[in-house]
Amino acid sequence: MPIADSLCWLCLQPLAIPKQGICSVCLRHLPPLPACCQRCGLPANKNQALCESCLHNPPEWQRMIAVSDYLGPVKYFITRLKFFSEVKYAPLLSRLLLLAWLNARRTQLCSKPDLLMTVPLHRIRRWRRGFNQTELIGCRLAKWVGCQWNPSLILRHRSTPPQQSLSAYERQYNLRHAFSCTQDISGLHVALLDDIVTTGNTAAEISRLLLENGAASVQVWCLCRTLKNDH
Repeated sequence: MPIADSLCWLCLQPLAIPKQGICSVCLRHLPPLPACCQRCGLPANKNQALCESCLHNPPEWQRMIAVSDYLGPVKYFITRLKFFSEVKYAPLLSRLLLLAWLNARRTQLCSKPDLLMTVPLHRIRRWRRGFNQTELIGCRLAKWVGCQWNPSLILRHRSTPPQQSLSAYERQYNLRHAFSCTQDISGLHVALLDDIVTTGNTAAEISRLLLENGAASVQVWCLCRTLKNDH
C-alpha cells in the first residue's frame, strides 16, 4: 500500500507539514558526511579546509556542497526519482540540498550564487526519460535560495555513454567537447547542480566551460558525493 503523503517516508510517523517527505527526527538522523575538503568534497583532515590534493592540484570548480555519500536513504530517493519517475521525491531532495547549502553558508561562509544551473541531458536521453531529474530539483532550489535559474545555459550536443559504465580512464575523455555554453556569463558566480558526483569529470568539464565563458566562480552542488579518492 502506498505511504500517505502525511506520513514520514522513513519512520511512518505523522508529518507536521504534509507532503514534506521525512520528519525532523529522521532528517537529523540521516547518515552524516565525515569531515570533507571544501573544494573536492572528499574526506579530509577536519582541521583543514582543503585536502592535500586540492592544495597542489585543485579541480576546475571552487567549492562543493553535498548532502550525503552515495548510500541510503538519499540514494534510494534519487533512484526512485531518476529511474522510476516518482517525482514526489523532488521537493524532498531540493530541501535536503538547501539545508546542506545553508549549513555551509553558516559554518564555512559559503557564498550565495548569482545563478543556478543543472547538468544537462542529451535530448535523446531526456526524451527517453521524459524529464531531467536535476531540473525538478533546481527550479525549487533557485527560488528558495533567491538566485537566477537557467536550466538551458549549457547544452549537451553530443550523446555519450553513461559515466558509470566506463573505466576511470575512459571517463576522462568521454565528455570532451560534449557541451557548449549558450550565453556570456561574465562576472557571475554560478552553482552547478548534479544529482551524483563520482569521479567529478562531468563537473570539471562543465566548470571549465563556464569559467571560459566568463563565470567569476563555480560551485558544484550535489545530492550524493561518492566518497572515494578519485584524483
